[in-house]
Amino acid sequence: MKTKASKKKPAVSKSVASKPAAPAKKRLLIVDDHPFMRSGLAEVLGKESWLSISGSCGTAEEALATIASTPLDILITDLSLPGKNGLDLVRELTELHPNLPVIVLSMHDEGIYAERCLRAGARGYLMKSEGADKLLAAIKAVLAGEIHVSSQISSRILRSFSGAGALKKSPTLGQLTEREFELFRLFGGGHSTQEIADRLALSAKTIETHRLHIKSKLNFSTAAELIAYAARWVETGELGSSGNH
Repeated sequence: MKTKASKKKPAVSKSVASKPAAPAKKRLLIVDDHPFMRSGLAEVLGKESWLSISGSCGTAEEALATIASTPLDILITDLSLPGKNGLDLVRELTELHPNLPVIVLSMHDEGIYAERCLRAGARGYLMKSEGADKLLAAIKAVLAGEIHVSSQISSRILRSFSGAGALKKSPTLGQLTEREFELFRLFGGGHSTQEIADRLALSAKTIETHRLHIKSKLNFSTAAELIAYAARWVETGELGSSGNH
């Protein structure tokens, strides 16, 4: 008696659905000369699931050494740093690591420094008086390839491109060129015309010409008024001259 061969059902392989890999955290370096500020930022930003604090540094030199050995996605720096200042650090990073976005987080007036930092290569500028939410928004925007500044600075930049001439109507340090601003800081530091000329490898006549332009832009009647104002400005704790000098 013939029996029907039982047909075996083909084995069905059960594939275990693999979970999608979690997106890699963005690696961030904090540069600030105050340990309390560094630890506070690390604590706040480290709570974000998409951020990883790769380290913190107190000087530009420490930051450059860290960057040379640590892969990073973004860097946050203050302007007031011992030795080489934050603006110099931004310039150097732009040259050495052009693909590393930098946000400047500072107590210094954005009306004076924001555009200078952007011209130096920073991708964002934020005042320390802003809250954590705005800092996180700035980090996300910069990581997405955008530039982040306050609405006031953004409007000012747009007005300057539109030819509205807003800066001419309201004389501020923001009008000064990079060279003029450097000289303004040196004047405020008590340096003589000849000292500045020797320091910058320029003639004393060139320094005098720059001083006349600065005096005119800031609406001062005499050089003495300009020097007195520059000295008061430096004494109030604004960013000093480069630490290389």
